[in-house]
Parts: sequence; C-alpha cells; structure tokens
Amino acid sequence: MNHSIHSADKATHLKIVVVALVAGIAVAALGISARTSVDYSQTAQVVKAGKPVVVTSSDLSKVQ
Repeated sequence: MNHSIHSADKATHLKIVVVALVAGIAVAALGISARTSVDYSQTAQVVKAGKPVVVTSSDLSKVQ
C-alpha cells in the first residue's frame, strides 16, 4: 500500500477527483437548500434631514 499521492496510479487520482466533485456538489446543494424563502427585494427609503445637532463628549459647551 502506497501512501504517496505522487506515485499513485490513474485510478487513485480518478477516485480522488470524483470524491472531491461529489463533496463539492453536496456542499453547494446544502447551501442552496439552506436559503430561506424570504423576499429579498429592496425598497428605497427616503430619510429627510432634521435640525442640525452637535454631539460632544463633554457638557461644558453646547453649540446649536
């Protein structure tokens, strides 16, 4: 039994490729099936500016 991938034969390389492909398809299918059926459409919301406000870290001076 050889434990090196460099000296493996073609059948072993093919098995590794097939297993990796099946695992990739399984992960992709799991990710697609995990999506919820929530509507992801986005709507624009308008935010109007109010009065100007200054925020400071001290209460010594208050600018309005």
